[in-house]
Amino acid sequence: MPVLSSDRPRLLRVLLALCAVTAFFATATPARAAEADAPAPVTQAAYLADRLRENPVHVTDQLPREIPRSTAPDFARLAKKAGVPTYVLVLPSQSSTHARQLLGAVHDRLGRDGVFVLVDESGITEATAYGVRVPADAALTVTRYELPYDAGPLLSFERFVDVIAQGGEKATARAEAAREKYRDDEPADMYIGPSDRENQSFVTGILLTGVPLTILLVAGFARRRRRRSGAGRRVPRWVVPGAAVLTAAAFALTAPVVFDQTRSSAAEPPAPADLSARVDRVAAGLKQDPVYADPESPRVLDSRQRDRLHDRIRDFRRSDGGGPVYVLLVPQTPESESAGDSWLFAAAVHAKARQDGLYVVAAPDDGTIDVYNYGLRIDADRLSLDLPDAVTLGDSKADDADDHLLGERLDTLMTFLDKAPRTDRPDLESAPAAAPKADEHTLPPLFATDFLPGLFVGAFAALVLSAAVAGVMWTAGRLLRRRDPAPEPTDRLPFTAPTEPSASYLRRTAYTELHTLTGEFTDPDDRTRAWDHLDAAMLLVDGDPDRARAAGTDPATLVAVIVLARAGRAALAGDTDGLCCGVNPLHGPAVSRHHVRVTTEGVARRLLPVCEPCRDTAIAQPGGIPGRLLKLPDPSLGNSRVPYYDYDDATDGPLTAVPHGIARLIDKVRETAGVH
Repeated sequence: MPVLSSDRPRLLRVLLALCAVTAFFATATPARAAEADAPAPVTQAAYLADRLRENPVHVTDQLPREIPRSTAPDFARLAKKAGVPTYVLVLPSQSSTHARQLLGAVHDRLGRDGVFVLVDESGITEATAYGVRVPADAALTVTRYELPYDAGPLLSFERFVDVIAQGGEKATARAEAAREKYRDDEPADMYIGPSDRENQSFVTGILLTGVPLTILLVAGFARRRRRRSGAGRRVPRWVVPGAAVLTAAAFALTAPVVFDQTRSSAAEPPAPADLSARVDRVAAGLKQDPVYADPESPRVLDSRQRDRLHDRIRDFRRSDGGGPVYVLLVPQTPESESAGDSWLFAAAVHAKARQDGLYVVAAPDDGTIDVYNYGLRIDADRLSLDLPDAVTLGDSKADDADDHLLGERLDTLMTFLDKAPRTDRPDLESAPAAAPKADEHTLPPLFATDFLPGLFVGAFAALVLSAAVAGVMWTAGRLLRRRDPAPEPTDRLPFTAPTEPSASYLRRTAYTELHTLTGEFTDPDDRTRAWDHLDAAMLLVDGDPDRARAAGTDPATLVAVIVLARAGRAALAGDTDGLCCGVNPLHGPAVSRHHVRVTTEGVARRLLPVCEPCRDTAIAQPGGIPGRLLKLPDPSLGNSRVPYYDYDDATDGPLTAVPHGIARLIDKVRETAGVH
């Protein structure tokens, strides 16, 4: 049939469209061939259900430093003691809400009844019974209350199945007893840390030299005292050295028995296969798909985001100076083979996969993104320094999202890579630092680490005892000073003044300060500022300085006397600043005013004058100020102590004026005494 001339343009357009469609599929099909062969992403619950279908105990390969996969037979052996089908999932920590949902989803996928238990690096986090009558909730409560936090996952699971086997009534009673017993105080730790072992070594060293040398020094001093007094030798010479040697030997032999800990954790040492399992799994997965999503973790990329990421990776690979991009959606935990170091993990996967390119480690648990360059023409330093924080760390919106907005941030990363300038030659990451040793929970020997410093400290402590005579002289001098007291130097007050002074200290100090001011005041007719201080202090003791030493004098009155007397002496010396430390008035003069935290609960602050040490504490360690506050006994509260400015709050006593300056304190004393 002949084609009309009017139909030829239409037919031509149809043929051109068919050619364009054919060309598109001819070019697109090879590019997507690899992606078509890759398996569709499997949800977390489906993947875990398949693992439990193969074996009722699944131990992840992501926690080898805490729970090696080689412990799976131990979990399986304990699970049989429960008496009902028990399915155990050992996974990196999940949120409590997600953990409950995950167990329910896995049970639905598996289609089998029993006790489903979720275990992480700290112990059992969730347990639910489906279709069986067992006290799962009570058993979970017992493990959380009876065991310390460092008991370890295996012991936690053992305690769990033991309680399950007891039955509902006994398990419920045991749970209630555990909750009541450990409501406020947790059980004692089962293991010690490296710092504790260092302390043990240090103490052992001190005892090993300090006690024997003390015996020698004290005996030698006693011997010299006897010689001076003319007494004869009562014991043979070898007795004291022999006693010292025997004491040293006793400490050396008993210390390893007392400090017998050898490990800092319940974790078993991982085998080499445990440490390489996850890297092998990820490297094998990258051969199928450049985007590897950890099947044990919640899904963070939907199908649309995954397809777009594949398209962006393909386009970057074809771009000028581009290349392969491998995205590893794998969590990075301290218990993993790389100890949570994404750089070390990327290097291990690259070495195993033997494929150059950009390795993007995107952690689905915390949402961090790190990029490492192995062989592409992009500056590796630029990747680490110029990537926006919104990409690598995310923002508040990403923190609140379950998927940490990884799909959007990875898309932004690909845009950054497209625009990144190319280098003349391929760049390579430097080698990362080695991971911690596999058996990092083994404690060092007792006679190591701080044992040698302990020996020196023990020897020094023993030598200090040779100053016993000086100590006696110091005691005698102190008694003499009590008979003829003298005030303590002002510059030492912030370091020697107590925060909870005794009544005897306040009486003694008030009398000493008032007596000294009276002696230094030589011109009472001159109405100087010093006269105001003396006058106010005398009003507080009814004009008799000896009343400051009388028993039963109010502590607040004594503090006010001390403050006024010291300020009066300062005024006589020409210091008219008139501010006293508002944190502890016994510290003496203040140097400035500062907002300080006055309670350990909340963030309540007050503007107070402060001495120099209190100012330094307020700046460097604000939480240390409440511990420096002057506290006085409050009889209305059973002699418990309260801050000095609260002591007189109810009666509007003179101490409430201390934070406002000495002049206000003087006025307050006169108002209280009715003097104008």
